[in-house]
Amino acid sequence: MLHVDIPTRPEIRALIETRADACVSIYLSTTPQTEHVTGSRIALGNLTRTALEQLEAVGLDKRRHAALQAELDALREDDDVWRLQARSLAVLATPDRLRTFRLATEFAETVQVSDRFHLKPLLRAMAFPQHAFLLALSENDARLVEVFADQPPVQVRVPGLPDSAADSAGRASVNNLTQGTRQANAEGQKKLLLKYARKVDAALRPVLAGRETPLILAATEPLGPIFRSVNSYPALLDEGVSASPDRISDSDLAAAARTELDGHYAAEVATATALYKERIGQHRATTDLRSVARAATFGAIDLLLVDIDEVMAGTVDETDGSITHATAPGADSYDVIDEIAGRAILSGAKVLAVRRADMPEAAAVAAILRYPV
Repeated sequence: MLHVDIPTRPEIRALIETRADACVSIYLSTTPQTEHVTGSRIALGNLTRTALEQLEAVGLDKRRHAALQAELDALREDDDVWRLQARSLAVLATPDRLRTFRLATEFAETVQVSDRFHLKPLLRAMAFPQHAFLLALSENDARLVEVFADQPPVQVRVPGLPDSAADSAGRASVNNLTQGTRQANAEGQKKLLLKYARKVDAALRPVLAGRETPLILAATEPLGPIFRSVNSYPALLDEGVSASPDRISDSDLAAAARTELDGHYAAEVATATALYKERIGQHRATTDLRSVARAATFGAIDLLLVDIDEVMAGTVDETDGSITHATAPGADSYDVIDEIAGRAILSGAKVLAVRRADMPEAAAVAAILRYPV
């Protein structure tokens, strides 16, 4: 299985706000197959060397340089770290602290050195995690399945999850309640299914608490709508698998979930693009890089799309958002687009890191504004 660490929004905000004399951001491909991780460990060594050479060139204190090197070397040599991996590894290090995130999406090898972290790949992983939970729910069974991009699904143990609606109600069945009329039986069944749905939701809460991983529901009427009416998990997708999961294997459910997930992501990007086009006529949308940088600095962005692959070395003024381009990447600059995304997030904007093909006007950035600037 994939071992994935998707950062939470508070973690991302903390990383955006991090400043240090040396912030090293490394992204490299990995594999969940332990026997094949040697190449990834070698790549980390090479990228570490590149980062340290850049820091040496700008005169980083030797003791700080040595502390950073020791942290990165210890990570590369730690067999336990490499035993449980996913498709990519993000390494974010300062001389004082090192964080790693295992990601389900593959990213090209990247090393960025500055006084702040490079976070666009993590933003991509957050927005489109290729990872979901699926709740297979019927009167006869309830189970939670974890779904990955290209690995077999895994059933998740959920303490307190009812075995069935009848088990939840303490009855032999939730049907044929013999209350005298068909209407009374239907009302009685609905009450028992509501009780069942509430117990399922209550059991899921501690398992899903603090997550933003999409949850996909596989259920039929009337149980599907009943569960949605009591669900407390914010990331339950509106669209689900409209089939009884009783006779469907976890593998087939996972395949259906991936289709729903892809559709959800595509719809999210399409909605953002349509809104961008609508707001152009209201002077509340722009792809001009300098205008977007200024809007991010002033907290005027509501929704931002950024090209995950585009890197523009330079700096963005802290007070007016003016951009100064660098002649070449180095430790005395950073990715301007990444900085714009960070400022937008800190002001409460939603950010989607996408491929160039999904960008409005094939631009590097596209901002939908709260008000004209």
